[in-house]
Amino acid sequence: MLEIKRLTTALAVILLLFSTALALQPEQILIIANADNPDSTDIAAHYSEARGVENILKLNLGKDLADDISRADYNRQIAHPIRQALQQEPFKGKIRCLITTYGIPYRIGNAKPVDGWRERIEPLEQMEQQAKEMLEELENPRSAEDRAKKRRLELQLWRIQAEMNRLRGRETGAALDSELSMVMHEPYELFRWQINELRGDLDFDSTKTIMVSRLDGPSLNIAKRLVDKAMIAEATGPEGNAYVDSRGIEADDQPGSFGYYDQSLRDMAEVLRSRTPMTVIEETTSRVFQEGDCPETALYCGWYSLSEYVPAFEFVTGAVGYHIASFEAVDLRDPQSTQWVPSMLREGITATLGPVAEPYLHAFPLPHEFFAALLDGDTLAQAYYRTKPFNSWQMLLIGDPLYRPFRNR
Repeated sequence: MLEIKRLTTALAVILLLFSTALALQPEQILIIANADNPDSTDIAAHYSEARGVENILKLNLGKDLADDISRADYNRQIAHPIRQALQQEPFKGKIRCLITTYGIPYRIGNAKPVDGWRERIEPLEQMEQQAKEMLEELENPRSAEDRAKKRRLELQLWRIQAEMNRLRGRETGAALDSELSMVMHEPYELFRWQINELRGDLDFDSTKTIMVSRLDGPSLNIAKRLVDKAMIAEATGPEGNAYVDSRGIEADDQPGSFGYYDQSLRDMAEVLRSRTPMTVIEETTSRVFQEGDCPETALYCGWYSLSEYVPAFEFVTGAVGYHIASFEAVDLRDPQSTQWVPSMLREGITATLGPVAEPYLHAFPLPHEFFAALLDGDTLAQAYYRTKPFNSWQMLLIGDPLYRPFRNR
């Protein structure tokens, strides 16, 4: 037994040294600022001084604090100059992470419809109508054969409608940061998402994907304090409790299903209990944590209160958490928003993530994987990209990418 304990301790030390050696470094980061917006350049300078990141690229994007940018303007004003900079010295082959700042738009509009889309969509509309009529006839299937037929028709209808949306240019918008992850890739399909090639293994040698994190929020001061709080918390790790809010949904093995994600939340609670001394409190019914339920919140993940933040949390310095629900970062900079991302930032969380449009459930990192990556010693950006499923889609990460909440665990 003693030998096993010694081996386990030695292995833990090796893993810690390994993760430290591979941790994101300041020289691998490029800060993106809006040269025309003093707040944007202010936060870029603040981060540069705090973290020793000397690489800053300033873009001329206008003085107004714009949330949205068109696809054409994104390509011309943001993607093109960043791509050029990354292909030249002193950045060539060195940058692994971009930081977008308060003052940079965070959402890209839809692309234009595909050329000749009207002619190509007519036969699809006919197929859509036929599928709908057949589904109406199977509204109340009685036999197993009819139920299977109904499922096949539903899948066929979904595929037809997806192709129609692609031709029309719908669902081609994205969180700007998620699109920037693909800035060095060849032209790719904009409809919905691209698989995140860094998921599971941060192998930068085999992909052109770049990590992106954002310093932003309902005010400039909130955005700046994300850095300060991260650096304070790194000394000891976030000290407090962990709160996990599942819904009591029966587990299943279908990735992306409600049961799959609910089980991931329960698995997250077990991971935290086994690997940290934190007190882990679970809510396992359809009820969400209510006001005052969560003092000293260090870690949080849960669902599902759509665009209705519940002020249950007393976030400690260094707190990390996210709420699994649609549209929770649409109004990122609105100080009055009831969405979860701006509300949690306003209430003092240090790092979070969320979607700027409907992402579909399977776009969220699985909670047990994301928090386990942080426990392994990953930086915030590395934990996110090791576990996020897609790029060129709707999710964005808010916080200091260098933040390692468990570096001294």
